[in-house]
Amino acid sequence: MLLAVLIANSEGNILVERFNGVPVEERSHWRSFLVKLGAENLIGVKNEELLVACHKSVYITYTVFGDVSVYVVGKDEYDELALAEVIFVITSALKDVCGKPPTERLFLDKYGKICLCLDEIVWKGLLDNTDKDRIKRLVRLKPPTEF
Repeated sequence: MLLAVLIANSEGNILVERFNGVPVEERSHWRSFLVKLGAENLIGVKNEELLVACHKSVYITYTVFGDVSVYVVGKDEYDELALAEVIFVITSALKDVCGKPPTERLFLDKYGKICLCLDEIVWKGLLDNTDKDRIKRLVRLKPPTEF
């Protein structure tokens, strides 16, 4: 299960978060842990270079993309390889929505569409859509033509 998808700015402020199956009382722990992890390790990392960590029997894959950091937390079948695919789909969707690696300003300007993309990619803790063209069609809120 995908436990969390977080996107933060370079100062560590959370811009978007999606938790699945994480109790409310543990969410602040995860927020602070992930931001601290990124602050310690993402300095000097190239765009889309993946880093992996393990904490409390879950896997964490994270990267920097433009001015934002993307964190994905998973357990069980979502090991570091599956999380790498999730991050790849998320960064591809961000590229499509923003047209380039996003600055914080551009990210916030496209916030609504980015949230729609995240909802299409991850649904109830599972990776739902990986096809870039299908995600684009679904975000336009038009019904898919093929089944």
